Amino acid sequence: MTAPRPGERDEAGEGPDPHRWWALVVIALAQLMVVLDATIVTIALPSAQRELHISSGNRQWVITAYTLAFGGLLLLGGRVADFVGRKRTFVIGLCGFAVASGVGGAAQSSGMLFGARALQGVFAALLAPSALSLLSTTFQDPSERAKAFGVFSALAGSGAAIGLMAGGLLTDFLSWRWCLYVNIPIAIGTVAGALTLLHDRPGHEEARLDIPGVVLGCGGLVAIVYGFSEAQPRGWTSPFVLVLLAVGLAMLVFFVRWQTKAPHPLLPPHIIRERNRAGSFLAIVMATIGLFGLFLFLTFYMQTILGYSPLRTGLAFLPIAGAIVVGSTQISARLLPRTAPRNLVVPGMILAAGGLIILTQLTVEAAYVTHLLPAMLLLGLGIGLTFMPVMATATAGVAPWDAGVTSATVNTSQQVGGSIGTSLLNTIATSTASDYVRTHLRDPAQRTAVERAGVVHGYATAIWWAVVIMLIGAVVAGVLISGRGPQQPARREGRVPEPVR
Repeated sequence: MTAPRPGERDEAGEGPDPHRWWALVVIALAQLMVVLDATIVTIALPSAQRELHISSGNRQWVITAYTLAFGGLLLLGGRVADFVGRKRTFVIGLCGFAVASGVGGAAQSSGMLFGARALQGVFAALLAPSALSLLSTTFQDPSERAKAFGVFSALAGSGAAIGLMAGGLLTDFLSWRWCLYVNIPIAIGTVAGALTLLHDRPGHEEARLDIPGVVLGCGGLVAIVYGFSEAQPRGWTSPFVLVLLAVGLAMLVFFVRWQTKAPHPLLPPHIIRERNRAGSFLAIVMATIGLFGLFLFLTFYMQTILGYSPLRTGLAFLPIAGAIVVGSTQISARLLPRTAPRNLVVPGMILAAGGLIILTQLTVEAAYVTHLLPAMLLLGLGIGLTFMPVMATATAGVAPWDAGVTSATVNTSQQVGGSIGTSLLNTIATSTASDYVRTHLRDPAQRTAVERAGVVHGYATAIWWAVVIMLIGAVVAGVLISGRGPQQPARREGRVPEPVR
């Protein structure tokens, strides 16, 4: 069944929500808060480490505690949104996220900060899929849907860069604690808007939760994300890392097998079996690997090699955020109703790969305007062209009772891609840098210069790997994602019976 045009009645006899564009503002603010919180504390981390006396070995938990809980519990959060209602889950997630942010900002010890960050991740796992599923069900007309997803995707893609900018500003002018406190007023305003503007169908409270699926799926994701996070400080050959990855992979294999016979599957197989959605999920993973790896390298490159302050580093990311917004809202959103998703995703990933190739030419004295800026603009435009159509395609044609878990799978793809990008590319960079120093250090008096050159050489080598991954993603998108024109989002998927109310 085709979606109603603007002003028409939908299949339930209800017209389009007259407040839907204000609802988009509410949903977008929540998404921005969740995404930027993955990076906003990155620049503030040295200040927090000094004040709370966090050891160098444990400082990564400020980041890992959030991503571990967030990435590991997303599937469960998506299913909770389907069962109890997306709006209700959205509001609970916002309130919990605000409380956890307040606790983290007031932290007096490392353990208190780590716990608050983990709690943020738990509520983010409720908030993110409910936000995306609310967007998916609020906008059904293809033209309006493209515009809405353009805004949402722009924030999803640029949120990490915005987080770095906000972290630099808040740390330099206020305190690292405000990198957490800032979420409180945002959450309060968003809750007020959600209660006033958002509308949703009741959840399916009588449906049963797939407990074995929760244990296998969420447990496997936690092990995988944790394993990738630990690969950065411990190395890929660490027995601990290898065991985590093996256990996580095994649990996910059993999870997939169980979902084919579970009476109430946590992730219904038809969601990932559909070709367009599968291609979109894979494209998101591969694009995010390159994007998050780049943020990590450029943050350290600008501060340790070029000598930028935290504030200057944050502001230096402004062009990539702007380019992502332009690519998502001004290019993809305008073209998607008229062309096939593949015609945007493939050129977008190739363009992003071109930006990464420029970064492989970095030197210890590279100029921002001639080296970094062109690469950021190309990468940002490419990511903007990629994220918007794959997010819209991944959530199109999904039955309302599966919108939450489908949206959770989109977010899970981003989290897994970010974890892989951060750990895999960082491991490649550090090992390559060590080899460079070992083979090029002839005069001990030149150690500093050689080490700086080795660090840049390591970044360049890792970015070449990111280029390869991005181009593989373009091939995957070209093969799997539809080459036909834009599809009308279905109101129901006839192959899957609606749960009994």
